[in-house]
Amino acid sequence: MQHPIVSREEWLVARKALLAQEKEETHLRDKVRAARQALPWVKLDKDYVFDTPEGPRHLSDLFDGRSQLLIYHFMLGPGWKAGCPGCSFLSDHVDGALPHLNHHDVTWVAVSRAPMNEIAAYKKRMGWKFPWVSSNGNDFNHDFHVSFSKDELAKGEVDYNFRKTPAANANDELPGLSAFYKNDKGEIFHTYSSYARGPEEIIGTLMILDRAPLGRNESSTMNFVRRHDEYDQPVKAAE
Repeated sequence: MQHPIVSREEWLVARKALLAQEKEETHLRDKVRAARQALPWVKLDKDYVFDTPEGPRHLSDLFDGRSQLLIYHFMLGPGWKAGCPGCSFLSDHVDGALPHLNHHDVTWVAVSRAPMNEIAAYKKRMGWKFPWVSSNGNDFNHDFHVSFSKDELAKGEVDYNFRKTPAANANDELPGLSAFYKNDKGEIFHTYSSYARGPEEIIGTLMILDRAPLGRNESSTMNFVRRHDEYDQPVKAAE
């Protein structure tokens, strides 16, 4: 992309025009945030038991004494050699936020269908500290529409991101983020889920790149992303 070279005065005119758009974006984000908080809740009557480093734990245990639980549906299926690069990119941003989330009565947990030993091995490779448990053996991933059987994929479309998605654009594992609340009675409510690019704002690196001179410099969504131990050289700017 060619950028015109202008005087400081001309630049200020363009910058102020952009500032007006940025303010519109901020106001819209505030409006969307309020609508998200106003969503109705669904009471969960189904129990889920997860495999964890401490042994089997129910969904209610994952709250870890807090009232709010955020679960990241991390794409790591049984037998995979490594986790999804995009999920790994997002997860690189979590550990630093944990003290702040926990202090604000929020627990963050990643959930994958891979068995616990495979999760532990990849977590060690990446050097992460956040809680990560296995849903292998329960219906959690299927019920929250982030894992799909061969039979489901063979039908040509799956239920993902609140709509029918062509199986050609899907996988047996897909990403997402789900939120839950537990009241004083121990009742659990599903309050929110987001899929595909929905959780993108969690990825602080993207927000920073959006302010850099060349932006994300991508030819398709996050095509530049690698696991953090796989980069060998910086991405060159597109010609």
